[in-house]
Amino acid sequence: MEGVGSNLKVVESSRRIRYCDGLLRVLGLLLTLVAAILTGADKETKTIPISITKTLPTLHVPVTAKWHYMSAFVYFFVSNAIAFSYAAASLVASMAVRTSKDKTGLVVVILDMGIMGLLLSANGAAIAVGILGQYGNSHVQWRKVCNSFGGFCHQMTAAIILSLVGSLVFFWLVAVALLNLHKKSR
Repeated sequence: MEGVGSNLKVVESSRRIRYCDGLLRVLGLLLTLVAAILTGADKETKTIPISITKTLPTLHVPVTAKWHYMSAFVYFFVSNAIAFSYAAASLVASMAVRTSKDKTGLVVVILDMGIMGLLLSANGAAIAVGILGQYGNSHVQWRKVCNSFGGFCHQMTAAIILSLVGSLVFFWLVAVALLNLHKKSR
């Protein structure tokens, strides 16, 4: 009777891990999708007054801020789109791993680590550009732009936060897989 009780705990623990894995994959899918949508839809147009000289009248020029004007934001958008696509595919693959005994699970965990790294690097690039937009850089005469394009900057900040949480979700997927591996090795 002791063997039956211990097998029951392993099955119950395995179900809990699969449930946690599936929940984290859905969460990663949603977070990266919303981050990509927020980035792709981020655009703001403002009319900026420009004075060339004191004798000429002030010109009012419409200026538009779009996410694809900065290569770091393009990288951020594409990385979140890749992470979303991967999360959808890995959700299907992780469901298939339940019944198969091949190395698919190991491949999925390695890809989880790769996606986590991709998201973290894209977040770092987007944050660096966001800091320049917020504060500027007086050493190279780059002026801050978030005072003029506040809506654009707020939407990009929300997308970056969601993507950062998404990268943490992929970190937890790797951690859950490692904990599962550790439990199996005992």
